[in-house]
Amino acid sequence: MSAPKDSDSRKLLRRLQAVMAEAAEGQERLDRIVDLVATSMATEVCSIYLHRDEATLELCATRGLNPDAVHVTRMRVGEGLVGGVARRRAPVNTADAPGTKGFRYMPETGEEVFSSFLGVPVQRLGERLGVLVVQSKEARQFTEDEVYALEVVAMVLAEMTELGAFTGEGEALKPRHRQQVLFKGVMGQEGATEGVVFLHDPRVVISNPVSDDPEKEGARLVEAVDKLRLSVDRMLSQAGGDSEQKEVIEAFRMFAYSRSWLRRMEEDINAGLTAEAAVEKEQTAARARMRDADPYLRERLTDLDDLSNRLLRMLTGQGDRGTVPEGAVLVARNIGPGELLEYGRKLKGVVLEEGSVGSHAAIVARAWAIPLVLQAQGITTEALSGDPILVDGDQGIAHLRPDDMVRSAFGEKLAMAQQAQQRYASIRDTKCVSEDGQRIELMMNAGLMADLPSLPTSGAEGVGLFRTELQFLTRNKVPRRGELATLYSGVIDAAQGLPVVFRTLDIGSDKVLPYMKAQDEPNPALGWRAIRVGLDKPGVMRMQLQALLRAHDGRDMNIMFPFIAQMEEFLEARAHLTRELHREASLGHKLPGTLRIGAMLETPSLAFAPRRFFEEADFISIGGNDLKQFFFAADRENERVRRRYDTLNVSFLSLIEKIVTRCTQSDTHVSFCGEDAGRPVEALCFAAMGLRCLSMRPASIGPVKNILLKADLGEVRRVIEAARDAGDQSVRPAVMEYLRRR
Repeated sequence: MSAPKDSDSRKLLRRLQAVMAEAAEGQERLDRIVDLVATSMATEVCSIYLHRDEATLELCATRGLNPDAVHVTRMRVGEGLVGGVARRRAPVNTADAPGTKGFRYMPETGEEVFSSFLGVPVQRLGERLGVLVVQSKEARQFTEDEVYALEVVAMVLAEMTELGAFTGEGEALKPRHRQQVLFKGVMGQEGATEGVVFLHDPRVVISNPVSDDPEKEGARLVEAVDKLRLSVDRMLSQAGGDSEQKEVIEAFRMFAYSRSWLRRMEEDINAGLTAEAAVEKEQTAARARMRDADPYLRERLTDLDDLSNRLLRMLTGQGDRGTVPEGAVLVARNIGPGELLEYGRKLKGVVLEEGSVGSHAAIVARAWAIPLVLQAQGITTEALSGDPILVDGDQGIAHLRPDDMVRSAFGEKLAMAQQAQQRYASIRDTKCVSEDGQRIELMMNAGLMADLPSLPTSGAEGVGLFRTELQFLTRNKVPRRGELATLYSGVIDAAQGLPVVFRTLDIGSDKVLPYMKAQDEPNPALGWRAIRVGLDKPGVMRMQLQALLRAHDGRDMNIMFPFIAQMEEFLEARAHLTRELHREASLGHKLPGTLRIGAMLETPSLAFAPRRFFEEADFISIGGNDLKQFFFAADRENERVRRRYDTLNVSFLSLIEKIVTRCTQSDTHVSFCGEDAGRPVEALCFAAMGLRCLSMRPASIGPVKNILLKADLGEVRRVIEAARDAGDQSVRPAVMEYLRRR
């Protein structure tokens, strides 16, 4: 669609800018705008509808309709012609409004006398803000130039709405980015914190969308696009021989050199927009197209979205994150482990729009013991850096710009948590022995060198699981053997004589190395991962085993292989380690003082392995996260099903009991490692079923030890058995009732 040849839209935008400068805020400003647009477009009616919430529109200003309907008339998105514009995010242009499908008569507005209707969405970067409408009694179709002019005005209105230009009375007129907003997401890591938003990708704010000098703005745009194209060409030349990377960048380059993309932005500049406003208008249109596109096209339009962001940063000079402030809570659409680790331990919490409970970011957040909320949809659009935010990882919610009442209640929660931590500190050095004399070892999980300082302060008796894959996930190439040996040696040193159990590389499924070709698998959680990768591609496994042997340098060594599904896999993996032991001895390197080789039991099949497996393994670690999802056939990345099944289900506890019994018969040490080990009630039940070693995040050791010290495990076992005999599906209600009585 071409811009109006007589620059009518530019004149209209200049008048609109003058109104914005002269008129008071709030309702007066809205009223002046609808008067101006109606006069400029020679229509009897102009109305502005703004979103009260995601699902509801409210008539906030009108010229031509009944003024008593303002702040009274409301409609759902999709309801009537106005609601249809909002839902489809596209204009509706008709000469016969009452006869158009979807029309709904609102008697309080008096609109029945107007035949012609033109409505355009007021939106910014895919976010619906409202609808701008003009109507006339004359039955006529609005021209392409008129539609274009109204779209340009709507784009400027969107920018003004973002900047809080329509503040005043009425709930729908509160300024954006100043209201309190509650985001309900998914719990990624427990805990609660108060801080300020730090955006991983800062928003670009366009303070002046209107320009009087199209030539100057056009030159700015061309200069920025030339720089952008040079940067893309540079990316392509640096891709080297990587054909897949080249293919992605070639698609990126195609958009950067698109003449139609540049032409549309130049037309918007000729209509009266600044260069950055023109880029954002085209980006908003692309986002709207993206919603209904097929997956392939949506992926390509994402490239265009990324290009637009780069161009906006060049034009405005914005987008630099700056230094991480005190009390920062990172807010991002998604983030990789390497990017997250770059922030170090400066963050108090993380809130992501996307992500999953098994993602790399979740692993790092758990290692740091900071609250993490996932799938908080819309937060990157709403939040601004510096906004106050409360993160409740226990509930999976985030309060953005909370009011005093919410802040006060949250403060009480934080104070109670602090008091509990003080209580736990008093029992830190106490051995965990239940009331009936049962000794339980409490170990911590780790994956970063930064985790190890918390070992002495947590009260843990060692590291029950050190995840070695994080050192692979955060690099752009395979780490060298010497690097790994130095790192592992540092871990052993930091443990100060306490045992450390190293798990060999657990990749695949949701953990894909940046330098490893992703496997196109229909169900990656059940596919080529962990020990299966190590046995099929033994080069990396051998290198890691050599690094581990050299790191121990004569000290006691504990190593376990992940995702063992049958005895033969364990025996084959152990044979690899035996060969490396002989090799290291032949080279004159010191061998471990003692060597314990174990397996992670994460698949139900291994619970039924031959007795020989339990006799051959020095120890078994139950990997509760994977075992639970496979036992219930419930993907732990799927929020619809993962919470459907209770860890304290009698069938799952019976499986745990069977594993403990088989390990006892073969005198094999067994532990439970996973999120559930760090939940006090679950840990209590595991101990009652015979588990005497639990491994969890450091912050959970205090609460778990606190409940176990006061427990009679024999009594708890009898409560569980009574619930099981009564035919209960879960023992949780019975155990909770027992604890309340206690």
